[in-house]
Formats: sequence, structure tokens, C-alpha cells
Amino acid sequence: MSSPTRDGLAVSPALTIPRAELTERFSRSSGPGGQGVNTTDSRVELSWDVGRSAVLSDGQRERILARTTHRLVDGVLTVTASEHREQRRNREAAAHRLAALVADAVAPPGPPRRATRRTRGSQERRLATKKQRATTKRLRSSRPSRDD
Repeated sequence: MSSPTRDGLAVSPALTIPRAELTERFSRSSGPGGQGVNTTDSRVELSWDVGRSAVLSDGQRERILARTTHRLVDGVLTVTASEHREQRRNREAAAHRLAALVADAVAPPGPPRRATRRTRGSQERRLATKKQRATTKRLRSSRPSRDD
């Protein structure tokens, strides 16, 4: 689906984010790594400015902005990866995560749901279950309590 290339990050056959538009930041990870976790910057933050991207059409940009509003900070989409010990593997994980997120956001909406009716049988079963439950509760409440 996605693959980081020399030129950029391939999201789909029709969309590749140029490497120049991606920003990487490295920091110390709290994940696995033994003693090396205290000295190596293996955590990766990969950011992409959706609002200023030159590769998106207006429709794609609107769709991404609408579907990822909770993840955007000033129009910048950021993903992090720190599950691996090696920075290289975290870079790959962050790239795949960003590509998957953008691919889901850019995808056209699915077909609208067609309203359907419940079947007569399912309605009758539901009502029969409700009546049975009500009968059970009514019988419980009419019993004398055990405290006497």
C-alpha cells in the first residue's frame, strides 16, 4: 500500500508526498532499547503540512482536513513511532502510519446506507422477549421476601 521512496512517500498510485514536504524530528524513546534508550534518539515524529501541500487537489485537501481535524495542529498532521529499538525501523513505521492515515482520509466516501425495515419475525421475537422479561420481573416482585 505505502512505501517510503527516495522521492517521497507513496500513499496511493495517484498520490505521493514529496520528501521535501515531510519533516522528521527525533527524540529519546521510552520504549525498548536497554541502556541504549538513554543515549539514542530512536523516537520519530513525522509531520506533513496538509494546508500548504502542493501535491493535493482542492477536493483531496478538503477531505483530509475534514477527516483528520482531531489530529491536526495548525494544519500539520503528525504521527509518531517509538515501538522499535532502531531509529531506521521507527522511521519506516512512522512513514507507513502516515501513509495509511492519509490514504484513509483521501479515499472517497462509501455508498450511502440504504434504509431497511426490520422483519416481522425479528419484531415479534423482540416483543416476545420483552414480555418474557417483564413476566419474570413481575413474578420476582410478588414473592414474599426472605427477610421474614
